[in-house]
Amino acid sequence: MATVLSRALKLPGKKSPDLGEYDPLTQADSDESEDDLVLNLQQKNGGVKNGKSPLGEAPEPDSDAEVAGAAKPHLSEVTTEGYPSEPLGGLEQKATSSLVSYIRTSVFLLTLVISMILVLLCAFLIPCPPRDLHSTWSRHVGSQAGGDLSPLELADVNGDGLRDVLLSFVTSRNGSAAGSSRSTANLMCLSGMNGSTLWSSPLPEEAQDITCLDLMPGSVAEIICLVTGTRKMLSAFNATSGKAIWTLNPNYLSNGTLAAPVVLLPDLDEDHVRDLVVLAIGETQPDLCFLLVSGRTGSPIGRPVKYNIVGVGNLIGPQVYITANGAVYILFGFGNIQAVALRDIFVQAQNRDSSPPSLQIEEPEWEKRRSINLSELIDVYSDGVELLQMVKAPDSNCSNLLVTTRQGLVLLRGQNLTPYWTLSLQGLRSQPTPGYFTDDQTLDFLLQIQDGLGMKKMMVIDGDSGSIAWSYSAPCHMKDAPTTSAVTSDQKSVFLFWAEGLSPASPNSDALMGAEPPSLHHLYLLHPAFPSIFLDLTNTSGTVTASEVGINDLWKDAFYVTRTTGPISEGHPAPLVVSKLSLRWALMEGQMVQLKETTPKIGRGELRRFLSRIKFVDSPYQI
Repeated sequence: MATVLSRALKLPGKKSPDLGEYDPLTQADSDESEDDLVLNLQQKNGGVKNGKSPLGEAPEPDSDAEVAGAAKPHLSEVTTEGYPSEPLGGLEQKATSSLVSYIRTSVFLLTLVISMILVLLCAFLIPCPPRDLHSTWSRHVGSQAGGDLSPLELADVNGDGLRDVLLSFVTSRNGSAAGSSRSTANLMCLSGMNGSTLWSSPLPEEAQDITCLDLMPGSVAEIICLVTGTRKMLSAFNATSGKAIWTLNPNYLSNGTLAAPVVLLPDLDEDHVRDLVVLAIGETQPDLCFLLVSGRTGSPIGRPVKYNIVGVGNLIGPQVYITANGAVYILFGFGNIQAVALRDIFVQAQNRDSSPPSLQIEEPEWEKRRSINLSELIDVYSDGVELLQMVKAPDSNCSNLLVTTRQGLVLLRGQNLTPYWTLSLQGLRSQPTPGYFTDDQTLDFLLQIQDGLGMKKMMVIDGDSGSIAWSYSAPCHMKDAPTTSAVTSDQKSVFLFWAEGLSPASPNSDALMGAEPPSLHHLYLLHPAFPSIFLDLTNTSGTVTASEVGINDLWKDAFYVTRTTGPISEGHPAPLVVSKLSLRWALMEGQMVQLKETTPKIGRGELRRFLSRIKFVDSPYQI
């Protein structure tokens, strides 16, 4: 039936010989002849060839004329007499179809043009995040006319996504080192992009520490830089403009000087801004005095709180420790470590018996260590303490305590203050550098130990067992050369340290003696995947007094910033130079130093392919 209708629509039917009228049913009687007719028409461009029906009859003249015609009327357009009617509806349908097609084409072209304009706007008008190429620059910022401290801090102060460099130094007002000149202190901020000066502010005294942070966590407030002086200065600066926001009145420290950098506390006065505490030491007596300071205004929160401390050695702390239960303690001491609950300091400063609910939490294991007379002081460790660090405990929200003593290194559990492990070492004076060297995801520590005249031993301590995981002796005459580390995306760390130039390894030597004069020091990188190879990144003839590592989150790169003082010439102060080095760029340009032969031998190409895949991330641990 479908075939019959299809053919009826394509070709007109015949007139009935009897009635003289159009009879579509007769179309079904001549299927084969019509098929032949259509084929013959296509071959002859409308002509008829062998157009006979299966019965041998010639085709009807009317039918032949209709087939050869230029137009084939639709079945619905044929009248009862067999003639086509005027196709008005077809014209209207074609006009409507053409209009819809025109509209669709116009909409498509308009959408395409708008999309191209948006792409061009994004490509040329909207500024892309700044890419500091290989992030290597060096800037001579002035002459350091005095001062023994070298504060250095990294923070993004201009919102370009790159951390900038903040430092403080002492200069001579007239640019001379003569004794008649007056020294002045300056706080300076350098662009992390190219080292240009963003702003500079004078300071009333030399700064011992610069700490940049957000006093209102979770807000969009600007970064604040807290500057602690060597005597009585404590100021908060706007990191963007370099303008002072507030300064602590030095009259509150009339009987003492600031003994250590300012420490960040939780919000004590309930103004939604974190508060601070400073430790002052008496000028005529060995009393220690705590002063709580408002982070919003810089005004004291209550009166000073004094403690009499008995001890001999370096000043330890103060440092804030928050236990797993949320109890807050302040750690400090002289050659020992003692703790006092922040609750006790707050109650005495306010001269009242109550404290905020957040300060009423206690840690039972710590409270057991109070003296028999229920003194406010808690004994933590008392055996020749030189340094105290807090290191993140694995799989825990609290920290352990790494104690450097004259006899070695001790790791205390933060939960109950019991030793986790103890390592006996002599000559350890510098602060251990944490990082991931082994595969157990526990923080390990890079140490520098004096190993004879002009030599130092680099040593990595397994943070889980306290055993020595790696060691090497290298020549170094630089005193207190800083070490640091950077974490990679595969939860490993690269360790950075300074030593004199190393020559290629010889088969019969365990240590590589310097091939250059002692005045030239090189920055070496150690990766735990290649413990028998150092990578020589850069060198300097000056003395590196401070260094910091920052992360460029956008490009997964790390940069190494150093503060260096050049040699002092007669009658002239030492030049102060700040340098920045991209680690990913330096990894590709650095020189390989083979410490000893390995099997199989590590090739330069294999090392470069490995180093090219390194990506740096923010450190998951805090000190």
